[in-house]
Amino acid sequence: MTQVKENNTVKVHYTGKLADGQVFDSSEGREPLQFTLGQGQMIPGFEKGVLDMKLNEKKTITIAEAEAYGPVNMDLRQEVNKSHLPQDIAPEVGMGLVSKSPDGQEMNLLVVEVKEESVVVDGNHPLAGKDLVFDLEVVEIK
Repeated sequence: MTQVKENNTVKVHYTGKLADGQVFDSSEGREPLQFTLGQGQMIPGFEKGVLDMKLNEKKTITIAEAEAYGPVNMDLRQEVNKSHLPQDIAPEVGMGLVSKSPDGQEMNLLVVEVKEESVVVDGNHPLAGKDLVFDLEVVEIK
């Protein structure tokens, strides 16, 4: 196959950047990313960007926040009393925490503010609210 179609499994080298050029992820020096289109494994804008690319083609795509990780949801920010945190944790801004729901589902949280008696945590994906730029190269199509 020479062109990416829906349901193909592809291998892609990529560099992901923010609009200001800051790199947040790259396959450079690693194996290419492998995924199957239409399986929901990737953000929608990434799949749309790879669709119809040819083998060994390189291109740069810009993905709007709505097709990436969506807008920041302020409902996913909450203030938690420090007494609800494990005693051996000294929370700091930028620290990652994991919360478990009553049904056992885990949620990654980021400490965004530390107050005297509480911390403010954010459950949004770190790239929520951001447009993303990807440099892509298709290296295999199955």
